[in-house]
Amino acid sequence: MKNYKLIGPITQLISMDKSTIKGPIRDEELSIMNDVGILIEDEKIHAIDTFSDIKIKALHLNAEIIELHGHHVCLPGFIDAHTHICYSGSRANDYAMRNAGKSYLEIAESGGGIWDTVTQTRKAKQEELSCGVVKRANTLLRIGITTIEVKSGYGLSIKEELKMLRAIKTANVDTEADLITTCLAGHILPKDFDGDHKTYLEEISTTLFPILKEEKLTKRIDAFVEQGAFSTDDIYPYFEKAVLMGFDITVHADQFSAGGSEVAVKMNAISADHLEASTENEIKMLANSDVISIALPGASIGLGCSFTPARKILDAGGALAIASDWNPGSAPMGDLLTQACILATFEKLSNAEVLAGITNRAAAALKLNDRGKLAPGMLADFNLFQTDHFNEIFYHQGKITPSKVWKRGELVYKQ
Repeated sequence: MKNYKLIGPITQLISMDKSTIKGPIRDEELSIMNDVGILIEDEKIHAIDTFSDIKIKALHLNAEIIELHGHHVCLPGFIDAHTHICYSGSRANDYAMRNAGKSYLEIAESGGGIWDTVTQTRKAKQEELSCGVVKRANTLLRIGITTIEVKSGYGLSIKEELKMLRAIKTANVDTEADLITTCLAGHILPKDFDGDHKTYLEEISTTLFPILKEEKLTKRIDAFVEQGAFSTDDIYPYFEKAVLMGFDITVHADQFSAGGSEVAVKMNAISADHLEASTENEIKMLANSDVISIALPGASIGLGCSFTPARKILDAGGALAIASDWNPGSAPMGDLLTQACILATFEKLSNAEVLAGITNRAAAALKLNDRGKLAPGMLADFNLFQTDHFNEIFYHQGKITPSKVWKRGELVYKQ
């Protein structure tokens, strides 16, 4: 028997149903519906219409009617398409050293950096990691993020990467948010590996990839293409093997130096993430491809470096998603809406472009076609904000948080 619910009246609803994936968006292009209701059928949206009309339909369907009082703005559930929330330990000392003027290399040589998190994560049990993921995912859920990409990459061995990926898979059962898992075994060359970069990647692709397929741990392979991580020459055979095995590719690209975005384009990756060091050449290359650029303002804030050239990417006709990069080192804040609004201030993005970057364009960056928009047949993932206009949400830069969060047709959080 089908279960119907009607939620309304909603003062403003921004569906993003007509929003394109590529190029600029003016706020005037947003389709705003006023005084509407959302009729839910099980996990999906059945209909959206004026509240008076849809209420009649709801009564015929014997739907549960949840009437709202006061002003409410409804936005699609937010999607964070790049996080590292599976980890153990803290890198607060890195932050203090960085702000005191220490370089990335100096911090790493003193025992900090990614290897510090690798060490702490390897010490943690799978159950501890899973609990940590659930806790952080629920924190994100309360601020309206209903779908979260989660990477491995702090294990850096067959055994430890499997531990992380299994922990994420378990966590997905224990949180109302949807977790999309990515294998980032190609994060850095582990210090304790007896061999070079190519040998490490060959071992990972030969031994780990088949297990990922067998246990259905992920459909996505990522790697950090950067000086001090993996070169373009190192990474092509790794990605080529992943593609042959049916994995989707995403790339940590152009964070400190250019090169990774070219790999993403040549490998027809789903996304190229970071891009703080992208030049006009990389921007044009990305805009002329189907690769989605993912800006990570949290890393720019955490490291004190330049932002992704988001305005230039959009004006060139590229696709731009925005994600938090929540990780224990360079981006510990994890507040997607606040970071996106800060990026908008520096890069002069419209509210429509920010919203697209954390909804339908973020969904495309994860190859998810059932969310990121509010329309019949889409998942009933949406946020209600107690305000009378959507501009207020961005104006307050994350200080106005959802009063209610709906995930797959269920109310999963309310203030």
